[in-house]
Parts: sequence; C-alpha cells; structure tokens
Amino acid sequence: MSLNDKTNRTTETAVALGARAKDRARDAAAQAIPAGKRAGTTAAQGVRQGVQGTVEWAAPRIEVAVQGAREWAAPRIEDAADAVETTVAPKVSSALRSTAQQVRPNEGKTGVRRLLSWRWLLGTGAALAAVGAGAAIAMRRRYASATAEAKNATESPEDGGTTQDGDPASDAVRSDVNGRVTTPGT
Repeated sequence: MSLNDKTNRTTETAVALGARAKDRARDAAAQAIPAGKRAGTTAAQGVRQGVQGTVEWAAPRIEVAVQGAREWAAPRIEDAADAVETTVAPKVSSALRSTAQQVRPNEGKTGVRRLLSWRWLLGTGAALAAVGAGAAIAMRRRYASATAEAKNATESPEDGGTTQDGDPASDAVRSDVNGRVTTPGT
C-alpha cells in the first residue's frame, strides 16, 4: 500500500462518516421540530393552568389585603382632614380673602350712580352739541353780513354814486377777483 492509497482511504472514510453524521443530524432535527412544538404547546398549556391556579389562589387574599389596607387608611385620612381643617384651612381661607380684597374694584359708583354718570355725560354732550350748533349759526350769519357789507362798500358809481361813508364814487373801495378789498391810494 502506498501513501496515496492510505490517504485516499482515510479521506473516503471521513467523507462517509460526515455524510452519515449529516443524515443523522437531519433525522434528529426532523424528529426534534415536532417534539419541540409539542413541548411548547404543552408548556403553554401548563403556564395557562399555572396562571389560572395562581389567580384563583391570590384573588381572595388580595381582596382581604385591600380590605385591611382600607380599614387601616380610613382613620388616618380622617385625622389628616381634621389637621388640614384646623391648621391649613384658616391660612388658605385668609389668603383667599386677602386676594379677593385686592382684586375687588374700588367702592366707586355702582348701579344707579353709574347710570346717572352716563346720563350726565349724555346731557353734557348734548349741551356741547347745541353750543357748537349755535356758534356755527352765529358764524354763518356774521359771514353773510360781512360779505353783504363788503358788497355794499364796493358798489360801482352807476349803482349809487356814493359809498357807505359818503365819499364820491371815484374814491370807492373796490374788490379784486380774489376777494381782497382795497381802497384807491393804498
């Protein structure tokens, strides 16, 4: 036997062993997958049953514990309420009253007084409007009389021959187009 033959035989043996191991692993995996699924389903059912049993065991104990905690806490809460009522409440009450006094508007006009105030303002406004209207009428009359006087003062010699002052018509006051009144010689 040569060295090459020995190596070839060893290689062939290793290949054959590897193929057998691969086949065995494949078979084991094929058997393990369904077994794992069954085990998982069984475990899930066992967990569900365990949880249900725990709930049935714990529910009455939890109710008893909650009842005991409520019996213990109720008198302590009442004591705390009494303490707050006698110590904190007066301070809170006085703070609220102080704030209310600061927020409250000044004791000014209220109700009828406020209405009278508005009536007084309305009456004053009406009086001022009447005074303004009277002043406007007086100014209009004054303007009309001033323009009438200016017109009379600028009459031509053919109209009256003399001016208002009794001067001859040649010395009459005349007005320009722009409304300025001038006398001859100025």
